Amino acid sequence: MAYTFSEIAEALGVKHTGEGKSKVERLLIDSRSLVQPEGTLFVALKTATNDGHKYIGELYQRGIRMFLVNEGYDIKAEKDASFIIVPDTLKALQKLAERHRKHFDIPVLAITGSNGKTIVKEWLYQLMSPDKIIVRSPRSYNSQVGVPLSVWQMDATHQLAIFEAGISQPGEMEKLEPIIKPTIGLFTNIGEAHGLNFSDVRQKIREKLKLFKHVQTLIYCCDYKEIDEEIKKDKDLSKVNIFRWSKKVDADFKVNEVIVKQGTRLTAQYKSEHISLSIPFTDEASIENAIHCWAYMLLAGYENSVIAKRINHLQPVAMRMEMIEGMNDCTIINDVYNSDINSLSVALDFLNQQRQHERKTLILSDIVQGGDEGEVYRKVAGIINARKPTRLIGIGETISKYAGSFELEKHFFSNTNEFLMHLPDFVFRDETVLVKGARSFEFEKISRSLQQKAHETVLQINLNSLVHNLNYYRSQLKPGGRIMAMVKAFSYGSGSFEIANVLQYHKADYLAVAYADEGVQLRTAGISLPIMVMNPEPGSFDTMIRYQLEPEVYSFRVLDMVLEAVKRSGSNQPLPVHIKLDTGMHRLGFQPIEIDKLVRELKETSDIKVQSVFSHLAASDADAHREFTLLQISRYKEMSEKIISTLGYPVMRHILNSAGITRYPEAQFDMVRLGIGLYGVGASDEEQKKLENVSALKTTISQINKLKSGETVGYNRRGVLAKDSVIATVAIGYADGYGRELGGGKGQIWVNGKPAPVVGDVCMDMCMIDITGIEAKEGDEAIVFDNIQALRQMAKGMNTIPYEVLTSLSGRVKRIYTHE
Repeated sequence: MAYTFSEIAEALGVKHTGEGKSKVERLLIDSRSLVQPEGTLFVALKTATNDGHKYIGELYQRGIRMFLVNEGYDIKAEKDASFIIVPDTLKALQKLAERHRKHFDIPVLAITGSNGKTIVKEWLYQLMSPDKIIVRSPRSYNSQVGVPLSVWQMDATHQLAIFEAGISQPGEMEKLEPIIKPTIGLFTNIGEAHGLNFSDVRQKIREKLKLFKHVQTLIYCCDYKEIDEEIKKDKDLSKVNIFRWSKKVDADFKVNEVIVKQGTRLTAQYKSEHISLSIPFTDEASIENAIHCWAYMLLAGYENSVIAKRINHLQPVAMRMEMIEGMNDCTIINDVYNSDINSLSVALDFLNQQRQHERKTLILSDIVQGGDEGEVYRKVAGIINARKPTRLIGIGETISKYAGSFELEKHFFSNTNEFLMHLPDFVFRDETVLVKGARSFEFEKISRSLQQKAHETVLQINLNSLVHNLNYYRSQLKPGGRIMAMVKAFSYGSGSFEIANVLQYHKADYLAVAYADEGVQLRTAGISLPIMVMNPEPGSFDTMIRYQLEPEVYSFRVLDMVLEAVKRSGSNQPLPVHIKLDTGMHRLGFQPIEIDKLVRELKETSDIKVQSVFSHLAASDADAHREFTLLQISRYKEMSEKIISTLGYPVMRHILNSAGITRYPEAQFDMVRLGIGLYGVGASDEEQKKLENVSALKTTISQINKLKSGETVGYNRRGVLAKDSVIATVAIGYADGYGRELGGGKGQIWVNGKPAPVVGDVCMDMCMIDITGIEAKEGDEAIVFDNIQALRQMAKGMNTIPYEVLTSLSGRVKRIYTHE
């Protein structure tokens, strides 16, 4: 459903400037996601970490002519654009979605709870899409912004809507309820943690229940005592039809038996009938999520025979895309478990974020989505043609029928095996390849064929968590504060261009590397952000000039080498440099006694331009050294002011590292340097709660042996067994970065949720762990760390710090990047 620009203004109760007859077909809140300017209304949202109004000029240049802005924005610059001016663009977006929702009279299911929202939503889509046209939240769009954008997707073709809703503080759900206006509610569960902004778990439950005050029916599991009690007390729910299910007590839907073997067999009683079905999962969370789906479908009138047939073929929900290193210098993006229009747009936007390769290939299966087939593929072709990948490889009989709709290099195959037979005919080299398909097409076979072979130990890097941490620190800055992100040492072990690319996309201001070759690698991968080189080597200055890298200058010797390199280059542009001051770290930097001479030399040359003057704190994370840190900051102020006051042009200042950002906010100056905090390691327990873990180191069990008491394990027979034991060999050793110090029980690796101590010495490529009493089999996953506590524990066992653990992880450990 498209509205005219004037109809949008009328719905918001305000007037507009400019032409009002243009159709608004889509809403845009992120300037980086612009695909089709025509018909797009940009909503300039202002948040704690960014302001959409900053990007209006850029979007105007790219063709957008319709804008929704806050009062106070100067609209004179974009002369032929149309504006709707409101007090608060977020409230306007929510109001707009609320008005849009009122046009539709279809069942709307709203899902909330601590866990399982997205899984239940996606499984219900799998189960009911064969006979219903369903609109649903893209991935986990459940926030104050995500919900209105989800509801905005509704159109006249849809027969059912499924939206999820999440909250982070009191008062938010009251804003989401009229936007979704659900007819049916589903409360998945409640976790033990109540969250930072709620007094206790019950307050959080009461807030979530506000979503359901006008529903016809509410589904929930009454085994969650607090949820059950709060629902019974809630007067707003007194007229709501309550549908309770339980594994413990009598309820509207009683699950009597749960038998876990290869899958799970469930038997239940519903309306005096005994019914049963099987699901292909065995973990508690999946069983609960499947029962929620079962309950909803029974309530919706589905025969149990239909539910049982479909639910036994449920597929795992891929919550995130994976990015891995491919053969022939390719990058592979795996999204191999779903294929629908919403997720296709998200995946293609992620593909276009990648700057390391100019060439981009999309391998796409048939789209699994209800509705008119021709209309579906018209939309698919429009999405792909607008985003302009270099090449399309379509797999499936249906997508092949519409080959003529795609305006790019294209190849089509009827099934996956046919494509794999022809794979040698294709050249995949120096390109980014998005592999996206429905689970039934088994595209994981394609991914395995394209990826670079590596051993089974992997480091998973969660890019969404990285962005969360970036935004947390950004929210701690004073207005106008900039961030220099540290990507030296392979981005603390997390990767090179992969991390830099995300930081560039999310508007970091500067990057910093240790050596020039790290900066060159980023430049050749398409990174255009300014890059500071912190340890410039004598032979690297010519390279830095060629690749527009900015050296740190910490001594007169380095200054002389920089000036000589600029003269050799013949450039008529000054080289940007960063002056390092030694305020007490005593590692690198100009001493206070050298400042007068430095100022004279800087004033005498036009070959360089000072971009920033900075220093390094020696102990910003230690309360015991607070006085010394304040002394360093005082020295820095005095030294930097002396330099800047004589240069006659603006120069940035920065002294704070990750720990200093929140501990010494008065010293943020113009920019801060964000390092280990970006990767999820906080400077204090309080700060740690606000960060998300970025990295998870995982390996696999290669072999399991049952050994007798008195036998020995490993080199030098150091692992002596005190009792009969089950010993597993896992595929990680000191050549991977798992230190020899962790032998003899100092280290532990988690298997199926339980810690298993290291037995004997750590070998080069593997180590042995005691899994006595742990259910496990060869090939099972073994987790070295997947949270900060485990990382710190590993560091302690190696007599070091998390920095060293992360930066010591070998290059042969395959990095897998996940993105939601």
